[in-house]
Amino acid sequence: MNVESSDHLVVAITARALFDLEEGHALFERDGVQAYADFQRAREDDVLPQGIAFPLVRKLLALNVGTASDAPRVEVILLSRNSSDTGLRIFNSIEHYKLGIVRAVFTAGAPTDPYIRPFGAQLFLSANPASVRRALEHGVAAATILTTRMGGVPDPEIPIRQDHDQLRIAFDGDAVIFGDESQRISTEQGLAAFSRNEAAHAHTLLSGGPFKGFLAALHRLQRAFPAEDSPIRTALVTARSAPAHKRVILTLREWGVRLDEALFLGGRDKGPFLQAFGADIFFDDSLDNITSARRHVAAGHVPHGVSNE
Repeated sequence: MNVESSDHLVVAITARALFDLEEGHALFERDGVQAYADFQRAREDDVLPQGIAFPLVRKLLALNVGTASDAPRVEVILLSRNSSDTGLRIFNSIEHYKLGIVRAVFTAGAPTDPYIRPFGAQLFLSANPASVRRALEHGVAAATILTTRMGGVPDPEIPIRQDHDQLRIAFDGDAVIFGDESQRISTEQGLAAFSRNEAAHAHTLLSGGPFKGFLAALHRLQRAFPAEDSPIRTALVTARSAPAHKRVILTLREWGVRLDEALFLGGRDKGPFLQAFGADIFFDDSLDNITSARRHVAAGHVPHGVSNE
């Protein structure tokens, strides 16, 4: 498969983010690897339920409609700590759902994140926070998909689909798209100091955060479609408000990156606004914001910046 294209988007995802594997995972943690292996083998022809990131992946792969099989716009790579033997149920489920996922790595318990960069992935989604942190340390945009409540109980409130065909992705600003230098001032010195700093540096570009590269790749992908009828829509959803909005706008303009919507909420709860936007996924560095957002949309925690030190 020829994937050497500047417009080619590669997303790496773990099996627990794509499918609901929580029953088997709980068994593994309680009774060990052999019990887990027996469980999966006995059910390898049973289709796995869709996981939190499944609708996102389906919409990403739908962007390949009309392209040659050897030159897709988007490729999704499966990374799994299953063995190839216990992972057969996962591949059977991929086949059942007709997902165009052809590349996979099964590590039999070893970390999967070392394989992200060889595949050239611009985004990594996992249910394992340690793997996500390591990916971020190596310069890959990564987020933890929260699949359960505290204590491992599946959360029935977490939505896994939106009622539209358009792929909609929302991002927080500071410590996600941008660096955390401004947020650090707010955290360490207070809101008044943050406001003074943003006013004084309104024409100074913000540094790039861990998701700058992924946003740029998504922007390049958008250019393959008419702007007035794009299957992709993006949004910045930030706690900033005027006058701290100016620095954000000027930075994005200088980067030449398109965001379709920008919501400057001034500290308002993000969840209802994300639901109104119809986000298929929202990325934020704050666990508090993620806890709120995931009541309305699928959310990925980005463990980066001052909020996560």
